[in-house]
Amino acid sequence: MLKTIKVMIAEDHTIVRQGLARLLSDQPGLEVVGQAVNGRDAVEMAEKLNPDIIIMDIAMPKMNGIEASKKIRKLLPRTKILILSMYSHEHYIHELLEVGVSGYLLKDSSGRDIIKAIDDALKNKTFLSPAISKRVAESTLSPHKSTSREESFKLLSNREKEVFQLIAEGHSARAIADMLCVSLSTIKTHRAKIMEKLVAKSSVQLAHIAIQLGLVDPEI
Repeated sequence: MLKTIKVMIAEDHTIVRQGLARLLSDQPGLEVVGQAVNGRDAVEMAEKLNPDIIIMDIAMPKMNGIEASKKIRKLLPRTKILILSMYSHEHYIHELLEVGVSGYLLKDSSGRDIIKAIDDALKNKTFLSPAISKRVAESTLSPHKSTSREESFKLLSNREKEVFQLIAEGHSARAIADMLCVSLSTIKTHRAKIMEKLVAKSSVQLAHIAIQLGLVDPEI
């Protein structure tokens, strides 16, 4: 009798998560054993369920998919992680491949590709969406590739860039909220998204990133 493959999903968007769960549940031999809505829950759930495969988003609250993948790889080295993301930036691709994920798919991937990625992962192969494979090839061949920080910075919205600038200048969340005439919770949400996209763990680290990008002087 063939072994049932235990699959866990880590995705904060309900529609995407539920649609993916339905797709996988319809496949013979696959069982969706858990669904996490943020990175922190993903780590805890993975440790408890010990799944064979985890399909992981990158931009999630509380802990991004990159950090969650790193922790899970240490806790459960035999568990295969497949990234399913809307981002195709080199910074994310290379960092996650270095972490040891078994595949990187874009969210416009077909159900057939997702099933193929699971099959490849179980055979210790790495699956990359065609667009991701192209980016990897281009970054390897191009002598003029952008820095990872610059690539990450491009992911910020105009409002997030504005908030990022003010954080880097040393303003508190309350002060920024007053300056932009928005609520404190709105600024905290912006800050959380900025930290996820730049893979930063604190406002101090955000300030260092801003200096690296030339947005503020080191003396500020």
